[in-house]
Amino acid sequence: MDGSLAASPPPLTRRQSTWRYLVAVVSGMGFWTGALLTYYDGKLTALLALDLVLGGACIVQKKRRRTHPLVVAVIVNGAASFSTFAAGPASVVTVSLATRRRWREILTVAAVTIVANLVYFRVHEGSDTLLSSLLFSAVFVSALNPIGMYVGARRDLAATRQERVDRAEREQELRIEQAQATERNRIAREMHDVLAHRLSLVAMHAGALSYRRGLTDDEVAESADVIRSNAHHALADLRDILGVLRTAEGGADPDPPQPTLVDLPALLTEALAAGTRVRLHNLIGDLAQPPEAIGRSAYRMVQESLTNARKHAPDTTVDVLLSGGPGSELLLEVRNPIRVGAVASTTPGSGLGLVGLTERAELIGGRLEHTTSGTEFVVRAWLPWPA
Repeated sequence: MDGSLAASPPPLTRRQSTWRYLVAVVSGMGFWTGALLTYYDGKLTALLALDLVLGGACIVQKKRRRTHPLVVAVIVNGAASFSTFAAGPASVVTVSLATRRRWREILTVAAVTIVANLVYFRVHEGSDTLLSSLLFSAVFVSALNPIGMYVGARRDLAATRQERVDRAEREQELRIEQAQATERNRIAREMHDVLAHRLSLVAMHAGALSYRRGLTDDEVAESADVIRSNAHHALADLRDILGVLRTAEGGADPDPPQPTLVDLPALLTEALAAGTRVRLHNLIGDLAQPPEAIGRSAYRMVQESLTNARKHAPDTTVDVLLSGGPGSELLLEVRNPIRVGAVASTTPGSGLGLVGLTERAELIGGRLEHTTSGTEFVVRAWLPWPA
């Protein structure tokens, strides 16, 4: 297997590290005691003392096996040429290296292990024959490397599963964030559509009361009535939208008020009562014909256009044209004259009304454009109208 695919070993806990050291020490002492009894008849010699010193050094060196696995494995297995005790830590570092499943490293350490065993059996008195040494080396290498490769494969499998779980969690979090962002944008557009229309009426009439002099009592009362009525309507709309937000937090599916083209005459009547001159040119007949999604978007586009006209071109006539039919498109056109030298309204706005309308049109497969044609500002929308 290509070693680049092997997963990095996870950090060891104190318990895991402790039992690995115990395995290295206990197995090393077992090998050393066996050599003491087998080759030296229980007599401690200088060579056996050196054996213990080299084995202890290998135990210390073992802690670096994760940062320099190949170097440590070569050193520890090479030290086994003269140290029986080193066979214990050599077993641990060999298994650890094999978990990486890199054949070049495995074969390199296997060669070092075989040479070290041959040297060991030549150095110590009463050693076995060359054939016995080779057989012992082959068994030693064949037993340890498969264990390490199996551990590495299990580690890769666990890492792959964990990666899939983490990726699924990240994707779920991303979907939640996208859904939240989409809902926030939808609510923001809804608040803009609902409140900007009414507040623009309030601002226009409040401005008239502030700047115009010589108004009769009836005119002042009429303007005040328009302000009061639209302020109440705005508060009611805001309460509805906030109610939608609270319902959404409760987990239920909100169903906010959504006017359609059927409600367009009421919108125009309201605009006329507020002092905006508006004319409807209805060429489609029954306003209930278009699908609800198309009618809702068209209503919002007319509402935003009237708001813009009041803000930027007050005291002009706004013409609203509806045409088209099933199986083609619903054409909506709103135009108003441009007031040269007129003072623009100081009513604050988001500056994103037409951007939001363009997005609305694109989301339902239509398109919207706004242009200045001569002395007129024109908003046109083409919305798909299924047969």
